[in-house]
Amino acid sequence: MVERPYNVLFLCTGNSARSIFGECIVNRFGRGQFNGFSAGSHPKGEVHPLALEVLGRNNYLTEGLRSKDWAEFAEPGAPVMDFVFTVCDRAAAEVCPVWPGQPMTAHWGVPDPAEVEGNEVARMMAFRHAFAALQNRIQIFLSLPLASLDRLKLQRELDSIGRTPLPTSEPIETLLSESEGR
Repeated sequence: MVERPYNVLFLCTGNSARSIFGECIVNRFGRGQFNGFSAGSHPKGEVHPLALEVLGRNNYLTEGLRSKDWAEFAEPGAPVMDFVFTVCDRAAAEVCPVWPGQPMTAHWGVPDPAEVEGNEVARMMAFRHAFAALQNRIQIFLSLPLASLDRLKLQRELDSIGRTPLPTSEPIETLLSESEGR
């Protein structure tokens, strides 16, 4: 596809957690072959504190992370994307900007941890769950033999990754029950 590192953009509505996770995971595991970016259709303006906490606990650098509008990546001079992945159903249903370079796209929906209500344990588990789901999907993506796949086969692979089952929430329910003394 390209001789430079592949650019990967993760999109969600608020760009405060899931897409930020995607950006960070790609930048860590892409090992110079992939550059991760993130944006939102209606950015919150800040990265969610629990997203920063999950990243910090997993030894990710968080300095410089910011919530930004997806239009930033459709402007002249923006990095040309090779892949664009929506990680929330709302962003997937919206009309996206026209991305220069005709990137490959796929929907890798993950429930929004910022919408989870409840005690601190429940909320933190939702963020950890979203992080784990995205890390799993991104590691599958990064292991694809991109140079040997034609666009049709690659699109099938990208769509298949989006159907990869999310980690079970059973341990979350167990932890919640224990933390609430049930």
